[in-house]
Amino acid sequence: MTDQLSAALTMLHQQLKELDGISKQTAEDLNAVAGKERIVKWKAKTVPLIERYVGRKEAQQFAGKQPGPSFTYDLFEEFNDEIEFYRTVLLALVKDVKSKALPAGGA
Repeated sequence: MTDQLSAALTMLHQQLKELDGISKQTAEDLNAVAGKERIVKWKAKTVPLIERYVGRKEAQQFAGKQPGPSFTYDLFEEFNDEIEFYRTVLLALVKDVKSKALPAGGA
């Protein structure tokens, strides 16, 4: 695995860890509105990191991702759905980066 791919994976795992931290902080605060604001700030910080470590195309795709509408009228459920949405997107990106790290024959 190249140093660049290793650095990309490290950054993505760090962003997943930060996302989990936002989830935990929001559960402790019992303030879903503040949690959603933290997600907005986290995403704004994450986009340039993805561009730097993974690529411009991937960063633009991530920036354009938005969770679908929610009709639950439960702010915490909507918040948790948003956390899971971004976790899934990042995990897919991790998988994509790892696939680039495999030799041509696969392993």
